[in-house]
Amino acid sequence: MHITILTLTISLPGCRSLKEKRQRMGGLHERLGRNPAIAVCESGDHDRHDASEWTFVVVGHTSRAVASLCSEIEDKCLQTVDGRVMEVTRERL
Repeated sequence: MHITILTLTISLPGCRSLKEKRQRMGGLHERLGRNPAIAVCESGDHDRHDASEWTFVVVGHTSRAVASLCSEIEDKCLQTVDGRVMEVTRERL
């Protein structure tokens, strides 16, 4: 079993409320959390309007499968989130 912790730090310039922040994140938890190989949570910057940090725990039978899922998560965030991905970290366990 291979496990990777993927953390994305996202900037939301011009965001003025927590409601707007939720809208701009675009249901990230609901879309990506459906996959049984991915656990997802907003892990930081809960009270900030202009930033958000999300952590994903990705599991798989091969390191290639886990790396592929991590890449899919990054791509989906880049395409669907109304903000800028400022930092991406991957930690293999």
